[in-house]
Amino acid sequence: MTRPAPAGTGRLARLGFVQPDRTADLLGPDGLGWWNPQASAPDGPEGEALILALAHAADPDLAVLTLHRLNAAQKDPSALALAVRTDAGFRDRLFGVLGASASLGDHLCAFPDEWRALVSGVWEPSQPSPELLREILLDAVGAPTDAGETWGSGGVRARGSDPDVVADLRLVYRRCLLRTVARDLSESGPAGRSDVAMISTELADLAEATVRAALAVAAAGLPADAPAVRLGVIGMGKCGGRELNYVSDVDVVFVAEPGAPGADFPDGENPGPALRTATTLASSMMRICQEVAWQVDAALRPEGKDGPLVRTLASHAAYYKQWARTWEFQALIKARPIAGDLDLGMAWMGEISPLVWGTTTGASRRDGAAGREGAVAEIRAMRQRVEQSLPAKEAAREIKLGPGGLRDIEFAVQLLQLVHGRGDATLRSGNTLDALRALIDGGYVGRLDGEALDSSYRFLRTVEHRLQLQRLRRTHSLPTDRDELRWLAATLGHRGSGDPVEGFSAEWARHAREVRRLHEKLFYRPLLEAVATVSNEDLRMVPSSAQARLEALGFTDPSGALRHVQALTQGVSRRAHIQRALLPAMLGLFADAPDPDAGLLAYRQVSDRLGATPWFLRLVRDEGLVAERLPTLLGTSLYVAELLTHDPEGLQLLADDAELRPRSREVLHGALRAAAARHTAPEVSVVAARALRRRELLRTAFADLLGLDDVSTVGRALTDVSDAVLVAALSVAERVVAEQRQGDLPMRMAIIGMGRLGGAEMSYSSDADVMFVHEPLEGASEHDATVAARAVAEELRRLLSAPAPDPPLGIDANLRPEGRQGPLVRSLGSYAEYYRRWSKPWEWQALLRARPVAGDEDLGRRFIELIDPLRYPAEGLDTAAITEIRRIKARVDVERLPRGADPATHTKLGRGGLADVEWTVQLLQLRSGASVPGLRTTQTIAALGAARDAGLVTAVDHDALVAAWEMAAEVRNALMLVRGRPSDQLPRHGKELLGVARAIGQPADAETGEFLDEYLRTMRHGRQAVERVFYA
Repeated sequence: MTRPAPAGTGRLARLGFVQPDRTADLLGPDGLGWWNPQASAPDGPEGEALILALAHAADPDLAVLTLHRLNAAQKDPSALALAVRTDAGFRDRLFGVLGASASLGDHLCAFPDEWRALVSGVWEPSQPSPELLREILLDAVGAPTDAGETWGSGGVRARGSDPDVVADLRLVYRRCLLRTVARDLSESGPAGRSDVAMISTELADLAEATVRAALAVAAAGLPADAPAVRLGVIGMGKCGGRELNYVSDVDVVFVAEPGAPGADFPDGENPGPALRTATTLASSMMRICQEVAWQVDAALRPEGKDGPLVRTLASHAAYYKQWARTWEFQALIKARPIAGDLDLGMAWMGEISPLVWGTTTGASRRDGAAGREGAVAEIRAMRQRVEQSLPAKEAAREIKLGPGGLRDIEFAVQLLQLVHGRGDATLRSGNTLDALRALIDGGYVGRLDGEALDSSYRFLRTVEHRLQLQRLRRTHSLPTDRDELRWLAATLGHRGSGDPVEGFSAEWARHAREVRRLHEKLFYRPLLEAVATVSNEDLRMVPSSAQARLEALGFTDPSGALRHVQALTQGVSRRAHIQRALLPAMLGLFADAPDPDAGLLAYRQVSDRLGATPWFLRLVRDEGLVAERLPTLLGTSLYVAELLTHDPEGLQLLADDAELRPRSREVLHGALRAAAARHTAPEVSVVAARALRRRELLRTAFADLLGLDDVSTVGRALTDVSDAVLVAALSVAERVVAEQRQGDLPMRMAIIGMGRLGGAEMSYSSDADVMFVHEPLEGASEHDATVAARAVAEELRRLLSAPAPDPPLGIDANLRPEGRQGPLVRSLGSYAEYYRRWSKPWEWQALLRARPVAGDEDLGRRFIELIDPLRYPAEGLDTAAITEIRRIKARVDVERLPRGADPATHTKLGRGGLADVEWTVQLLQLRSGASVPGLRTTQTIAALGAARDAGLVTAVDHDALVAAWEMAAEVRNALMLVRGRPSDQLPRHGKELLGVARAIGQPADAETGEFLDEYLRTMRHGRQAVERVFYA
């Protein structure tokens, strides 16, 4: 716990000095002379300015203590004192370094004159060029700066290899590092942030210059008769990517060739001595670098630490072609020659780069590292292993390896590079930020996502730099000590009001969350695996080869498909860029669909409708489920394709399975009523409601085709939305007629659902079977009420049949008494009279599906009370009625089956089809509904379960009837989805049969013949059960 400051030093405490009493001593007359202890104040205006400058350091206490030590180390303190007082720029740079880095402070105290490197005039504020840094460090070891490179055993050499030369190199390296740190801190500004990319590049250039100087020193230590050998040093990792940290291993790979540059190595001569010289040279360079600055790590070489330190170009090529693993190719993204024989280094790059990125030219074509089997999964698994290896307590503080850390960004970027860089050379940068910018510009990463990653990467790298700078030690873990966290927060600009530690912690947590979210979004894109399987040649989609690929993929009209592809990808727009990234993989997904040509055409149509909409291609690119699902859906279902062309925004439903779940009746009714009420024009009101129905049809079709909903759920969803449309349309129709009559309506009215609507078993092609019932209000005449009710019913039919860009909801009232010959609407009393006097068994049967769906609820309930005794007769059916129903059924089987239809595969009227099962169930309901409450339902499957439970059918017959009904209903729905138009006839072969099989969930590798056999077998068993139950 920090002890309270003495009263006289309270001002120092307020300025941020944690140990104000010690600071007062260091600043007082016996120290720096800037503090007047008698006045408990700075010693004049100059002292105040100097103390305020110290207070701006990240750690003011460290800065003042180290400045005191540095002053004491001077032979002539007056020079330093004068510079501090008169050179404000120098003062800020020096104090910034002293407050941020204890290690550099120690270095300045050990070398008391090195502070002069920061004095204005000597100090250079701009970033030094790589050439200038090379000159400075080569000059430090006495190597000529204008005589080329140290190409190995020859070329430029240092003045010697003794420890004094290495010490000089270390001192000059530290001087350059000091300037970099001062530039970093002085350019940070009030937010504590400099251009971390610029600083990282400068550090990499400094490392490269150091390696070159160290190689010159190592070459100077070779014996005069050493065999001639060329040695190339390949920078890897952050050095190769020009994004180095303050303290980091410099990763390298060595390549060597016997002989001097331009000279042929004699055939048959043993290269061993030359390679041993190269190994000595490389080892010496690594040792010198470690003494000067940091460790040089060659562990990324072939076979790692178990392999030879130095290999020939041919040996490298052989290893990478035959033995290298995917992570090794990932590491090669950052490779670049940095020292030694640069021509040899470039030759190495020319040999190795095609193995990383692939090539479509030459005799040997390769698909690149990402095209290797399981490459994407291997990279993902490696990232997971790194995370899992971290102890939980450490992971929470890890800014590099933990979740939401730098590795999340780097792995995501590198995976996207490996996959997409095969076809796009602009992505092949070894620098993370440059690669990320190229991915954004090329449309592979969304702008907002990319900018967020860029911002978080810069933040995390700045944090890493500040942590390492403090003691010049390699670290990437946040400290646990609160004082150290306060120092870190201060270096990042968290000063002033509020707790700096809490401010920094909140910022770090925000970046970590965002990085993790985007990492999971980009790194685990399912589309990446699909793109990785596409050859390099196919990625480029050159017309001469693209058409052949389309034909090989199974497109019936490859030239037409190519035209679609070209229309989608031509030009330099961002939209075309994204399409070029998406289509190579999506074409393979289209090819797996039953009708690739139709799917690609539909995709083009949807793209044309939405191409200028920012979210569309972003959704397809970034949401893996959408990219996976869309080709399958469009290549399977003309119904979906047609819906999407009219409602392309519905595509967003595919991104989340939760959005594909059916919406509740309450939500649907509320949404459609609200949509209709927002408009005054009746036609517009109903069109708005119908548009919402179109979205629900799309939602249901998506879920159906993706296997998320069973046939009963589909039927219920289609029924619920139809109910909601009828409710909304009835309210609009009633309003129209009331306005026409210029007064309130004289009746209450209800719509009774019949058939599949009443049974909640609608298909995509079902009309709404209905009956209209009304009841005159008190004081109104029957005639006037009937006229008004008929006007409402006719207006409702008109509104729902008006042209609109959505599938129609036909209104069929033919099941009303007397059919088409009878009145469209009746009063409740009229229905009662008719059913009492004239109804027949087949009408009772039709009433089994009746339920109120819209209008006056009380009237609907009383209508059901009226018909229940008819459809569930207390004494059941007599023999004559049963005979009549069977006779009608036999006539229907013969007369209503279309000419030429195959009764074995007709889903509605075929043997074992929907009609067979439904007539069987309905006969059971008519016979036993009065005595078996469970039979009093409008739903076929529920009634069958009740019949089984009551012992009216055996379990075997029950299962056969359920299976037949569900299979026929599924296939009938699938026929509509595949063809885009109503059909009851299952084809026995061809593309449509394949589409139907896929639509109901048959695996892609299964034969359609197996599906057809299963259908026929199920229908046959269903028919046998019908004969046992219906004709019993």
